[in-house]
Amino acid sequence: MRETPRDVWVTGIGLVSSLGEGVEAHAALLAPAAEPAPVLDEAAFAPYVVHPLAPIDLSKQIPKKSDQRQMEGWQRIGVYAAGLALTDAGIAGKPELLDRTGLVVAAGSGERDTSVDRTVLEKLDGREDTGLLAKEILPSALRPTLFLAQLSNLLAGNISVVHNVTGSSRTFMGEEMAGLAAAENAVRRIVAGQGELFLVGGSLNSEREDLLLGYELGRNLWRGPFRPVWARRQAGGGFVPGSVGAFLVLEARAHAEARGARPYARIAGVVSDRSNRATGEARASGLRLFQSLCGALPRAQLPVLSGASGVEPVTGEERGFLDDLRAEGFDPVVRAYGSLLGHGVEAHLATGLALAALAVSRGGFLPPSGGLDAEHRLDGSPGRVLVTSFGHWRGEGLALVEAAGGGEAR
Repeated sequence: MRETPRDVWVTGIGLVSSLGEGVEAHAALLAPAAEPAPVLDEAAFAPYVVHPLAPIDLSKQIPKKSDQRQMEGWQRIGVYAAGLALTDAGIAGKPELLDRTGLVVAAGSGERDTSVDRTVLEKLDGREDTGLLAKEILPSALRPTLFLAQLSNLLAGNISVVHNVTGSSRTFMGEEMAGLAAAENAVRRIVAGQGELFLVGGSLNSEREDLLLGYELGRNLWRGPFRPVWARRQAGGGFVPGSVGAFLVLEARAHAEARGARPYARIAGVVSDRSNRATGEARASGLRLFQSLCGALPRAQLPVLSGASGVEPVTGEERGFLDDLRAEGFDPVVRAYGSLLGHGVEAHLATGLALAALAVSRGGFLPPSGGLDAEHRLDGSPGRVLVTSFGHWRGEGLALVEAAGGGEAR
């Protein structure tokens, strides 16, 4: 694809997960001899499995204890990852850049105070005056600025406060589609000349009883001993949530070159749609999106970082879409990165984009996780990577990440 001054470069990556923090910890997954194993907690929330967050020193990116205390886990993860991305891009501590940095966040509805929920439910037993009970408990149990679940835009607000990001701010809700909308919004605004510099991403704290309860009520979680994403189909499917924070600094090429920033990669495009999820619709939607985004690419091996969750029937639909790529003349070399890091829901696409940018920058690719014929060997180094996002409930999307021209890759 022809490159222009308004190409969208990835100039900063902030990533924390069960496998560690920062660029180098995750770039190590791409080394030819790498044989990473997922880090799992199969006991704390049995029969459900989670990928727990690796230990991090919050004070490195959130220095004030008062800031840490007023955030719940999902916010701490996101604010920490955002700080890593800003530092990596050379923006942290530079007001002249932070004042013009737009913030685009994908977030859920926050964490409930489960101890307060338990207290209310316990005291409800045998009482009829539920309204009076709420007035007795809630004023003393909740902090004045909150209700029973933190608001999604608090993550964006805390990033702004802690890291002094004071440009425009947008928050998207809606699970995987929120991550797609955030990335698509930032990319389109840069291409259209509506901004030069954006911090984009999201976070998920998987170690939450309220989150697991909500997704299990929808029959979305994987039960029992861990299996890779593609290997869950015969047992009914389901996703294994992963604690992850993923933020990217996206920048217009001309702006990055003017300040001497080096790119990891360029984002050639992000496209999305919503099918009605009747049988075959998600598969067809994915193929339409692929033809619009990648139809002009040379027919050859195509590295794919699949955001497949493991939930059925949509994971089977994505398998069908990947089969369709062969009929289009491509040879998809697929890796389901959720098998290694878990499913990050709102943060999942940003995680895939970060891994794709590292792949084309470092010339490596994730090892196969098994369970799919398309997880075969990649010949050579990836010059481009397709990132897929088929939401576990709604929404399909694709992003194409390519090596950046005109700049020394990182």
